[in-house]
Amino acid sequence: MDQENKVANEEGDIECYYGKDMEDRIYSQPLLTKRYNTTSQIAIVGANACPVESLDYEIIENELFKQDWRSRRTIQIFQYVLLKWAFALIIGLGTGLVGIFNNIAVENISGFKLLMTTKLMLEHKYYKAFAALASCNLALAAAAAALCAYIAPAAAGSGIPEVKAYLNGVDAHSILAPSTLFVKIFGSILCVSAGFVVGKEGPMVHTGACIASLIGQGGSRKYHLTWRWLRYFKNDRDRRDLITCGAAAGVASAFRAPVGGVLFALEEAASWWRSALLWRTFFTTAVVAIVLRAFIQLCSTGTCGLFGEGGLIMYDVSAAKVAYSVPDILAVILLGVIGGIFGSLYNYLVDKVLRTYSIINEKGPAVKILLVVTISLLTSICSYGLPWFATCIPCPIDTTESCPNTDLSGNYKSFQCPPNHYNDLASLFLNTNDDAIRNLLSTSTTKEFHISSLFIFFIAIYCLGVITYGIAIPSGLFIPVILAGAGYGRLIGRLFDPITKLDVGLFALLGAASFLGGTMRMTVSLCVILLELTNDLLLLPLVMLVLLISKTVGDMFNHGVYDQIVKLKGLPYMEAHAEPYMKHLVARDVVSGPLITFSGVEKVGNILHALKTTGHNGFPVIDEPPFADAPELCGLVLRSHLLVLLKGKIFSRDRVLSGDEVVHRISKFDFAKAGSGKGVKLEDLDIKDEEMDMYVDLHPITNTSPYTVVETMSLAKAAVLFRQLGLRHMCVVPKSQGRPPIVGILTRHDFLPEHILGLYPHIRLRK
Repeated sequence: MDQENKVANEEGDIECYYGKDMEDRIYSQPLLTKRYNTTSQIAIVGANACPVESLDYEIIENELFKQDWRSRRTIQIFQYVLLKWAFALIIGLGTGLVGIFNNIAVENISGFKLLMTTKLMLEHKYYKAFAALASCNLALAAAAAALCAYIAPAAAGSGIPEVKAYLNGVDAHSILAPSTLFVKIFGSILCVSAGFVVGKEGPMVHTGACIASLIGQGGSRKYHLTWRWLRYFKNDRDRRDLITCGAAAGVASAFRAPVGGVLFALEEAASWWRSALLWRTFFTTAVVAIVLRAFIQLCSTGTCGLFGEGGLIMYDVSAAKVAYSVPDILAVILLGVIGGIFGSLYNYLVDKVLRTYSIINEKGPAVKILLVVTISLLTSICSYGLPWFATCIPCPIDTTESCPNTDLSGNYKSFQCPPNHYNDLASLFLNTNDDAIRNLLSTSTTKEFHISSLFIFFIAIYCLGVITYGIAIPSGLFIPVILAGAGYGRLIGRLFDPITKLDVGLFALLGAASFLGGTMRMTVSLCVILLELTNDLLLLPLVMLVLLISKTVGDMFNHGVYDQIVKLKGLPYMEAHAEPYMKHLVARDVVSGPLITFSGVEKVGNILHALKTTGHNGFPVIDEPPFADAPELCGLVLRSHLLVLLKGKIFSRDRVLSGDEVVHRISKFDFAKAGSGKGVKLEDLDIKDEEMDMYVDLHPITNTSPYTVVETMSLAKAAVLFRQLGLRHMCVVPKSQGRPPIVGILTRHDFLPEHILGLYPHIRLRK
């Protein structure tokens, strides 16, 4: 789209476009001012409200499509299937390599910074140590913020809500753009290395989706990449499947959890699923696992700098004895309840902080960077200052590790303590986030951390995690939640130590699980991811129990954090279930007009006028005499297809059928959705005055089998059908004869609560 039509959302982590008008006028609203949409009669809350399109997941069964399938030979079908698996392989390889690169870069950059700080601390140069730590963090944070603010604002944040919305059918091209991928990779490395309480796991999901989107573009005429085989993927349906594989690969790369990645895509990311996609997703994550394992073995020899076995999140707690009784079960239930309460409070606070940051970020890129630098300075002060409040602890006699340790990672940081003593808070704060989690989950170290230190760490991480998410950097939520959850889990373990048999390291793991369940409201995928992370199947019953309890408690207060962020960004996400008040309405109650239809053989001027004066994306085609005995619904034609047909100028002076000429002169792939190149725009048409009164046959490009519902179908039933089939348009037909063959068209916009409650403000009160 033209650069002048590009409007960046001031929230800092999503872009929208004022491009072609869309028939399903959906608006992305980042929260601030109240506007009134005269087209749909909805009061919209938002600054820079901008329309977004739905994706065409439905197969357009027009004559060109049928002709193409009839002409395909067996070898071409085999090529198509083979390419699907080849793309899945490439996505797995690419995402795995990016995951390794991220970890190597973070470990080396963070290692250099922490080793320099430790060296100055050992020389008792405490002020210089803080200056070195803070200056490194500020420089890294400013660089990450500059990338997001100036190059790709869509790369800020986790990226999981945007991927989730895309897979639900919301067209947001900037979210998966090459610039977004670039900033997501390098911005994530910089901000994690800067010591922010963020993770690279959410950004890895977004990264995997971006890689899949680039591969699934089906070639580009702009860059002369139009290999004949790639043309089969110039449709939203195949791109959706590839992006689902990419999202699963991102989780597998971040957590070294291939099965967890598949389940994450199934439970959280994807809105549509089928068995064939399950196989390809599993294959993609298996490739990621192989790539990760190969590079981990390579790096274990010391060829990757400071990156070694600890570079990828893998917390082995299998050494701990898993035996539990009734008091242990009660403690686990308490953990689940606490996780649900803390998780729902976390989601509430994140919502408020994002609303506040959206106001601040409106002032421009410079203010975004200033906000990031401010949070970075605050994080550095907490990381370096809070350990001074901890008391030095004598080194344990029976430990196999060096105490105190002076290298990058380890449980026993000397900080300001005398010889043979360590600072437990410094062991948590002056470490990478991965190593801090590893220290919290360490087993057979019951009294390694003071209760007061665990309490201070939990409060600090909880608050820093809340205020950090939403600034203009790529930031994941998994690591902050795991850190805070492991902190209070180990704290509960210390308090229950006299009556429980479970190791405090296992309590830390269950605390992390409870907080994850309380914030993200996932169960199956989180359970498998945690088991793959910790390598302890004996904990399965307890992890299942704590996840179920925390999710149940959290659902009593608010929605999951990703659902809240999707709503916060104004992305028109359709839930799997219909709202209760929809049962009191029927399909015709929310149809908005006026309805614009075309004849099967329509005048060029009429089509051009409709395209110029409306923003509709789909138009019903009505056959009338002499082409039919009575007016009947022929099908639905897309705006993009009309533009291609008008550009081809297959016109006739008489109102006659000319479908055979269209089929022979224009290929099906001319109507394929544009990838990285530009599709046909209204401005590209050069229609002369004498051509305005000519006719064009719409039958060859009309989808003759659109999904239709009778006007008396309940809106709740229509909404579930619309979502499950992944539709963009749903035709509403009359119940009785003798009326026009179509009542109206339902789109995603018509099912949004804002639209329905705008038409019927009192309907919510009815049960």
